[in-house]
Amino acid sequence: MLRCCRAGAAIAAGCAPGSLRGRRGLAMAKSKFEYVRDFEADDTVLPNCWIVVRLDGRNFHRFSEQHEFKKPNDDRALHLMTKCAQTVMQELEDIAIAYGQSDEYSFVFKKKSRWFKRRASKFMTHVVSQFSSSYVFYWKDYFKDQQLLYPPGFDGRIVLYPSNQNLKDYLSWRQADCHINNLYNTVFWMLVQRSGLTPVEAQERLRGTLAGDKNEILFSEFNINYNNEPLMYRKGTVLIWQKVNEVITKKIKLPKEEEEKEVEVTRAKTKVVPLHCDIIGDQFWEEYPEILAEDS
Repeated sequence: MLRCCRAGAAIAAGCAPGSLRGRRGLAMAKSKFEYVRDFEADDTVLPNCWIVVRLDGRNFHRFSEQHEFKKPNDDRALHLMTKCAQTVMQELEDIAIAYGQSDEYSFVFKKKSRWFKRRASKFMTHVVSQFSSSYVFYWKDYFKDQQLLYPPGFDGRIVLYPSNQNLKDYLSWRQADCHINNLYNTVFWMLVQRSGLTPVEAQERLRGTLAGDKNEILFSEFNINYNNEPLMYRKGTVLIWQKVNEVITKKIKLPKEEEEKEVEVTRAKTKVVPLHCDIIGDQFWEEYPEILAEDS
């Protein structure tokens, strides 16, 4: 039979609270074994710091190949990542802004957040688990003709930034990384797909080239102006909270009328909105000052 370890478990297992089995359950709650809790590390993060949880896909190069992602960018995969990130922001408290590119997303929790008493393990595990489960759950909405062969993996890390400038520089670093990687991948896959080079040959062709050299190859050999590539590819995706007007249909009963009537009602609702824009300059932060507000 099930051994009851707590009073609640005793009741759930059918043990009467006053029974011998129930009394044993109560005793176990304050047992000699409780000392093992002293081994738990205190992972409370510093106060008054921005908490950034960044997750990355694990072995996503292999995952993208086996699931036939389009190269250099697959809109389905990028939109799925953003959907998962929106779900994280909607489900978890105190996320002020998020930024994503390729197979990574960074979530910024407010400086004054007291969520889970600022325990680092809680921040990281909740973000990664919510994101991973959402990726599997929403897969079919974006990859309708592609079966999910195996569940993806994501790892996470936490970094603290004490000042607003530190945070802005972190997000600028991630967006600069997005540009560097996307420019390289765009040229690389053009050389493979349209010039017939092998991946090794394309890699050798690009060895030692600068950004200007890559832009020149795209323009002179493939008639591609990199600046005209979609912003989502070049800048990544920024997620912020915004109030948007939402039109819904409601049934109401008008005075002196017996039957209900459908009417359209507009209401403001705060939602997670994706943006594809530059966040390295000052314009973005001047347009959305609430993100870095002192009460964050």
